[in-house]
Amino acid sequence: MGDDASGSGGGGAGAAEPLLKRARYHPSCPGCRVDRRKEESEGFPFTELSCLWLVTICSSLPIQSLFPFLYFMIRDLHVAKEEEDIGFYAGFVGASYMLGRALTSVLWGVVADKHGRKPVLVITLFSVVIFNTLFGLSSSYWMALTTRGLLGLLSGMLGPVKAYATEVCRKEHGHLALSLISSSRGIGLIVGQAIGGYLAQPADKYPDIFSVNSIFGRFPYFLPCLSISLLAVVALVACFWLPETLHIHTEDTILDNSTEDVEQTISDTNAEQNGGGCLSLFTNWALMSAITVYCIFSLQDVAYAEVFSLWAVSDRKYGGLSFSSQDVGSVLSISGLLLLIYQILIYPSVAKSIDPITLVRRVALLTVPLLSSYPFMPALSGFILQLAVNCASFLKNSFSVTTMTVFSILINDAVSQDLRASANGLSITLMSIFKTIAPAVAGVIFSWAQKRQTALFLPGDHLVFFTLNVLAIIGLTFTFRPFYTRSGRTKH
Repeated sequence: MGDDASGSGGGGAGAAEPLLKRARYHPSCPGCRVDRRKEESEGFPFTELSCLWLVTICSSLPIQSLFPFLYFMIRDLHVAKEEEDIGFYAGFVGASYMLGRALTSVLWGVVADKHGRKPVLVITLFSVVIFNTLFGLSSSYWMALTTRGLLGLLSGMLGPVKAYATEVCRKEHGHLALSLISSSRGIGLIVGQAIGGYLAQPADKYPDIFSVNSIFGRFPYFLPCLSISLLAVVALVACFWLPETLHIHTEDTILDNSTEDVEQTISDTNAEQNGGGCLSLFTNWALMSAITVYCIFSLQDVAYAEVFSLWAVSDRKYGGLSFSSQDVGSVLSISGLLLLIYQILIYPSVAKSIDPITLVRRVALLTVPLLSSYPFMPALSGFILQLAVNCASFLKNSFSVTTMTVFSILINDAVSQDLRASANGLSITLMSIFKTIAPAVAGVIFSWAQKRQTALFLPGDHLVFFTLNVLAIIGLTFTFRPFYTRSGRTKH
């Protein structure tokens, strides 16, 4: 590697030589050890990314797992005076997690940049084990709100895990690693809802296994939460196989001419020249414009996730499908399986043939007719209804995962490595603010829509899905100039 660098022509070699001399290897630094391993091995880090895939899925499971049974949970907590008001109260429970995450995401990003990525992953999983379990044991509306809020406060891994994914593998595998993280998170969101749908109210669904007098009969929403918490324990164990990637340097340094160290030195030099540290993120328009569009689509995605479950389980007289939570779980299970196949077999080919931002625009355009079809589905029945709902659910979730993956790549490409966790922390904070608004507003609009079934303009659930389409169109608009600026780092 050193010979190639010195043999390069002209000023490039002269500029690289001082950096090669300044590059140091720190034997006690975990980041340097990872860089040395990457230099010596050109293969894909299957062990590390497999563990990271499991960790990401398990940390994502509780985020939306409550939506299939939230309608029934609010009903059983007897906080809503009328059936039409259930959506109103459900919205605030759904929003409490995102509010907690919005308050601490930047802090967790800074912690990850200063003290390491791995401790943040462990804290997040530990919070899932504790507070997600307590949520399943909620005996009051305020306990449900509090436990979900605390879970959000301590869920700080979403930003650092993206930085970690690009740091644990070689640069040529960075985008593939980010795609893997985004897809695992998308699958976790869907599978979490499937677990919530299948395992909620087990004494009613599986009376031969679960007694009404057992803890699962007295707390009908404890089983899905406990199951997710146990999976988080498995992910905690998997964390032991994850190396730390943060560079923590002491005095024990030796000269090293590895490419990865030189790249790190160049990154540090660029950061010093740019100045401002975390404050420079706000003047990076390529980053901020990508985060803005990401936030708009995230707002729509979370609003859709809550609306879909509320709409599916609500009575047909209110424009719903009269599904049980198990029916919702079945739909989401099929969506999750198809989503995995899509991410492995279809998405890579699509991503290679279509420019990233163009792909987002096409997905946004396709979302509009898809969501417009939902209010007409209650007129169907039997197999045709099941086929329509499953196809629509898969298409919408695949659109969401595609958008999520593209913007994860764009956000990471907009900054250097030393600011990557902070940039992702900033994006998660802003995104969480939007996602805090989404369930609350979606619940209010859904509750209002159920009371205006005979309105002349956008009656019933037509209003709900029209609102989701407006958000998709706004997001599409913000992918064009002057709102969106592309980073010069992004490669197709």
